[in-house]
Amino acid sequence: MLAFDQGTSGSRSVIFDGSGCYVSNSKIAHRQIYPAPGWVSHDPVEIFRNTVESAYQAIGAADIKAGQIEAIGVTNQRETLVAWDSETGAPVCDAVVWQCNRTAEYCERIKRDGMEREIGKRTGLVADPYFSATKIKWVLDNVPEAGSLMAKGRLKCGTVDSYLIYRLSGNKRHITDYTNASRTMLFNINTLEWDAELLRYFGIPEAILPEVVASSCVSAHTDRGIFGMDIPIAGIAGDQHAALFGQTCFNRGDVKNTYGTGCFVLKNTGDTPVYSENGLLTTIAYHVGGKAAYALEGSVFTAGAAVEWLIRETKLIKDVDDLQAACEKVPDTGGVFFVPAFTGLGAPHWDTNARGSVFGMTLSTSREHIARAVMESIAYQSRDVIETMDMESGFPVDRLRADGGVSKSDFVMQFQADILGKPVERPAYTETTALGAAYLAGLGCGLFEGFNSLSGMREVGRTFTPEGGFDEGQYAMWLKAVEKSRGWA
Repeated sequence: MLAFDQGTSGSRSVIFDGSGCYVSNSKIAHRQIYPAPGWVSHDPVEIFRNTVESAYQAIGAADIKAGQIEAIGVTNQRETLVAWDSETGAPVCDAVVWQCNRTAEYCERIKRDGMEREIGKRTGLVADPYFSATKIKWVLDNVPEAGSLMAKGRLKCGTVDSYLIYRLSGNKRHITDYTNASRTMLFNINTLEWDAELLRYFGIPEAILPEVVASSCVSAHTDRGIFGMDIPIAGIAGDQHAALFGQTCFNRGDVKNTYGTGCFVLKNTGDTPVYSENGLLTTIAYHVGGKAAYALEGSVFTAGAAVEWLIRETKLIKDVDDLQAACEKVPDTGGVFFVPAFTGLGAPHWDTNARGSVFGMTLSTSREHIARAVMESIAYQSRDVIETMDMESGFPVDRLRADGGVSKSDFVMQFQADILGKPVERPAYTETTALGAAYLAGLGCGLFEGFNSLSGMREVGRTFTPEGGFDEGQYAMWLKAVEKSRGWA
């Protein structure tokens, strides 16, 4: 199986064998484009080119031929919006990335219109620039070529999975799956259809949106010009949903946290959506076998991105190894708290006007204190979400399944266990986003029999148990720092 894991920082291709075991991978980074303060863009053509090239490299590293690939699974950075010409596949502008705040003013108008509660009931989401609907409206209002193509019936819009599959299929299939559709602020998670009233409100014609298909089924084939044959695309899911699936969170109450560019906590709530009154999102976890499963989600915008900022921009830390050593060199942060609200705060605070802040520095503050505060902020943000999730779901988390790049840090995982007072499990293979895409593809093409066979493949690498002694006063100080960072912009 070949999994395309198209993320915020780069495009990764991973080969798994028929038992779900890792074989090889290749990742190619793409440019981060910042057209204005708070704006984030990507080049869709670069992303597609890198995705295909990374696949060639992974196939070569595995020493296999493309004809041996049974199926492809696609997982992607969610909410990021691409608009393109259906005849040529050429984008009309750079992709508007999920982190981008360019539609913040429009989201305030939604709230003034009194539409946020209605949006919540229909989509499970909040009025925030994070989601795709206002990004589509921005393109329609600000990119002349988009309007011209729409008048000719040639404009296509979709999240990154839609664009990749359109190009991979030789411009034949304009599709998305239920998980990605549920992140657009246009999809009714109760009726499982594009919502006609919301489409009218935003002024978005359904004709430019993709067909919605199951997360696990053969829904497209690659064009022969790419791999020399038509390989079935049998799995599609947004990255956090794929990670939930890769962590085999198939039971009501199972919870995972992916520590990547952001932090994303998802709790499986079964076949019934649970709606939040405290800043969490209700979303479709996956759609398999004709049935949707739902999840509560807390989305933290900045986690691993804060680590990248610390290393790349401040030069206080040389690399990840230096960061781990710095955190362990001091017993605490020396009273320093770091709030990584570079693009605002996500769940459960939802403040687009919050900004990154450092509190509590004195003349004795060292680079080690700041480094440790950055790492601790990742775990603090996750606790904010998990505590809210426990309260609203009615069934508390008994253990947390962790994955993603930052989960490789023993320091963060142990601190997370300590401040939650719950065990944190890290799998043997931490790139569970790609694994989830492969599992969905394997199910879709009949390689795997069902959920039980997938659950039997899960392997825990290490469990971090709470060591006790955490001072709850520190968490109170964290909340104080968060409050002071709000409303800055």
